[in-house]
Amino acid sequence: MIVLNVQQVSCNFVGNDIFNDVTFEVQDHDRIGLVGRNGSGKSSLARLIAGFDKPDSGSIALNKGATVGYLAQIPSYAADVKAVDVLYTAFEQVQAVAKRMAQLEALMGKTTDDAELEKLLSKYGALQESYAMLDGYAVDSKVISVANGLQINHLLESPFASLSGGEQTKICLGYILLKNPTILLLDEPTNHLDISAVEWLESYLRDYVGAVIIISHDRYFLDETVLRILDIDDGELTVYHGNYSAFVIEKEKRLLDQFKAFQEQQNKIKKMREAIKRLREWANQANPPSEALHRRATNMQRALDRIVKIKRPILEAKKMGLALESGDRSGKDVVTLTDVTKQFDDRVLFESASMHVQFGDHVAIVGDNGSGKSTILKMILGEEVASYGDVRVGSNVKIGYLSQHLFTDDSKMTVLEAFRDQVVITEGDARNILAKFLFYGPSVFQKVNRLSGGERMRLRLAQLMYQDVNFLVLDEPTNHLDIDSREVLEEALEDFNGTVLAVSHDRYLLNKLFDRTYWIQKEQLNYFPGNYSWARDRS
Repeated sequence: MIVLNVQQVSCNFVGNDIFNDVTFEVQDHDRIGLVGRNGSGKSSLARLIAGFDKPDSGSIALNKGATVGYLAQIPSYAADVKAVDVLYTAFEQVQAVAKRMAQLEALMGKTTDDAELEKLLSKYGALQESYAMLDGYAVDSKVISVANGLQINHLLESPFASLSGGEQTKICLGYILLKNPTILLLDEPTNHLDISAVEWLESYLRDYVGAVIIISHDRYFLDETVLRILDIDDGELTVYHGNYSAFVIEKEKRLLDQFKAFQEQQNKIKKMREAIKRLREWANQANPPSEALHRRATNMQRALDRIVKIKRPILEAKKMGLALESGDRSGKDVVTLTDVTKQFDDRVLFESASMHVQFGDHVAIVGDNGSGKSTILKMILGEEVASYGDVRVGSNVKIGYLSQHLFTDDSKMTVLEAFRDQVVITEGDARNILAKFLFYGPSVFQKVNRLSGGERMRLRLAQLMYQDVNFLVLDEPTNHLDIDSREVLEEALEDFNGTVLAVSHDRYLLNKLFDRTYWIQKEQLNYFPGNYSWARDRS
């Protein structure tokens, strides 16, 4: 059954078209991935589907009684509202019935009139039946299940307003899941989730009874959850059947076919124009001028004008130009951790941890949020010290660090100033380099604190590229990057002839580039001589 019908929808911003003539349908059990480059209009389309905005043209029809669950922005709550209260607001109707039942229970405990008690019992029975119909007795177990899956149990008793933005996002994701809408519309749901929570979400979405639309740059997640792809590219939407990997193959084939058709049509148009020109020349050279030849030229021109021009496909979109070159080679032993324990007050993150990273290794560290992954990186960088044990960095090791916390929001520097603060270079050369990272013209004068997450990541990668490093330490390097930029980063890391140590929850990246995995589990750092999937199967 069709639950959503989008017909010839267009959207523009300040007079510029974002997308045009978008048409698709959503069936009641669809699993759809919505993909496209940053700025292509994915979130704009999501807001239209959710009813927050109106299309400039076209129609969006939601089936009668159908609901859309979409988190447009983090809501505000009173200071005394706990995170767990936010989750329970997903069951407002159930809570209203439960409140009325509690009121009747209080009245029944006070009344001594048998007739009045009989009336109250009758009302209570009807409410009890409604409560059961609404699955009210399962509410607590549903909340516990989602809280366990998203690993937000430790946040439940905290005031919602006191939580960080990432923590609030996870709570709101739990709320949306518990609302159980007809269409679950998720915008980058894996942001702020660790790997185990992401894998739980994959399982949850596979079993979800309604339709699911996912906006995501997480290719592994899309492969595991969706069966259809809506691709927004150059203002147009194209539907592909299959998961993300199937979409990549099919899109490449489609673009090549379209380019071939474009070339054939261009050749045909060229030949027709040449024929029209010759006919008119012959007509004019005849004595007297030939009306028949002029008519033939005119008819051919009309046929040419009626041809629907095939748009030239973009086979290679503009991508970030990234090539990481290592400086002088480091010694054989890059990093060694020996029996390292780290604790904060009474909390032990990990104990007796050992790690050995050698020159040229690509090593990944994985584990749940808060398990100590970033802390290990900070100990290597000298920003944290081990509670016990020994952390050593080898000889001639030159570290390039990419943090998941990119620049401070109070930074008043421009993009150009921030780049030159790290790389000693002339302004002209700096602007040429920044253009390779998609900072064109006046965009180099944007304030860093006004950049998006993806733009900040591109700027930091530009800085890293032009620094003398032979050991890359990466903390969630694909955060905020669109798929095209992730692929460029992967190619650069693959070609880097130094050493790479990364903390990441991007399983596609982990499987592709890292053949050694350290996994923090139950306060222990376990080593697996394989990629993430190999380690997961053996953990």
